[in-house]
Amino acid sequence: MSNAVTTQRLSTPEFYAAVHELSLNVAVFDCDGTLWSGDAGSGFMNWSIEKGLVSREAIDWMDRRYRGYLRGEVSELAICGEMVQLYQGLHEDEMRRAARDFFSARIERNIFPEMRELIATLEAKGVEIWAVSSTNDWVIEEGVRRFNIPAKRVLAAHVEIKNGIVTDVIRDVPTDEGKVQSLSSVGITAPDAVFGNSIHDAAMLAIARRAFPVNPSPALLEQSVLEGWAVYYPASVSPA
Repeated sequence: MSNAVTTQRLSTPEFYAAVHELSLNVAVFDCDGTLWSGDAGSGFMNWSIEKGLVSREAIDWMDRRYRGYLRGEVSELAICGEMVQLYQGLHEDEMRRAARDFFSARIERNIFPEMRELIATLEAKGVEIWAVSSTNDWVIEEGVRRFNIPAKRVLAAHVEIKNGIVTDVIRDVPTDEGKVQSLSSVGITAPDAVFGNSIHDAAMLAIARRAFPVNPSPALLEQSVLEGWAVYYPASVSPA
């Protein structure tokens, strides 16, 4: 039996209705692939290399590591942390400017209008919105400003900043079970709704009163079948 038969696929009105009927207090959103299409983490890395933001030595190191990741030799947790450590020695304000320029140029046009509308409606009702991502905090904080999500409610990959300089000391990399741990660290252990697109969101989706796979990857689609989670696709990424 195919996934199309065994997994309920919500239309946009059905998706909105399913969310609003929960009378939410706390809602948690993954970002890349969930609020917008594409991977802003690897996208920012490639863009910053194109712009000469990092040294040739750092580029060569990251290229080896990323190729290892694609071959399955480097873990998701490791590569997401290293993609932030790549910028050690740079000024944080420089990273903020770079994130602003990158998001405006490469990602903003990929924002799902359906998700922007949903979050605006939830915010108008007083729902507490959190964004959780394994992409670096500079890009995520910049991106979720388009959704009026404040930086204080962003849990993203980040390193220690010392005297305004980026270090290689990792503070957090929310991915897989790490997303659950990051939420727990701010007192969120059972959110009313969680929205995510990849298998690396599955643990976070599982702790929600209701899970909403959005634009699910093949692995998350398979997990959704097992869990009985209905899935939703924004119009711009809706499969035939």
